[in-house]
Amino acid sequence: MPFDFVELAEAKNRSGMRMIVVPGLPSPWGEAAKGIFHVKQIPWVAVRLNVGSDEMVQWAAGHRSAPVAFYNDESPRTGWAEILLMAERVAPEPALLPADAGDRATVLGLSHEICGEMGLGWCRRNAGVHVGLKGEGGFPKEIAGYLAHKYDYRAEEGEQYQQRALDILRLLSERLDAQASAGSRFLVGDSLSAADIYFATFMALLKPLSPEKCPMPDVLRAAFEATDAATVEALVPQLLAHRDFIYEEYLELPMTL
Repeated sequence: MPFDFVELAEAKNRSGMRMIVVPGLPSPWGEAAKGIFHVKQIPWVAVRLNVGSDEMVQWAAGHRSAPVAFYNDESPRTGWAEILLMAERVAPEPALLPADAGDRATVLGLSHEICGEMGLGWCRRNAGVHVGLKGEGGFPKEIAGYLAHKYDYRAEEGEQYQQRALDILRLLSERLDAQASAGSRFLVGDSLSAADIYFATFMALLKPLSPEKCPMPDVLRAAFEATDAATVEALVPQLLAHRDFIYEEYLELPMTL
């Protein structure tokens, strides 16, 4: 469902769903939330993140990051799981968390491995910080320094971030292989779940969609895209095929950033 950008003052005075987003790049946590709202057909308006706005920070309960989602007069939600659970309550259908308890736990577990602290996105971001600070690729040094401070980058764990991301990529490819053998095109069960949306959107930190589908500055595209041999090898065809399947069948293209 298309969304509109509005100014902070207007967003604060509106009801319904509003969300602070990072403008101009496919931040996977924000893109995942957008995808969830799209699949559930939840109307919402977007506010561009301004980390220098004290008014915005106050509205967001002290947070200087995005996404931050607001529904009516409820407290703001900032975590990936909080936003997902709120969306499930606001629009129960189509459900992105299975009714079966075991499948639900599997979806949430896979989603944490993608979105959570020390998950795929977290580790891929910090791996980009690690090489960026050394001038060996990844994020430009100025951006890498900002991200390092903001997201608790620790230089002594630099190699661990890379290895952890590779381990999660292998987990996901093995999961897709097992599901394909069982006749399913999805990560869990036989229908779309939140894990598929997180998977597709977080691939931006490894292999962004084409400029026609995902416009973004060239310098950021270069920082996002994996070029090291180990990660390129881990990006087996079924991973990118699943990303493309989810975007083409369920999410909006071209992406609106």
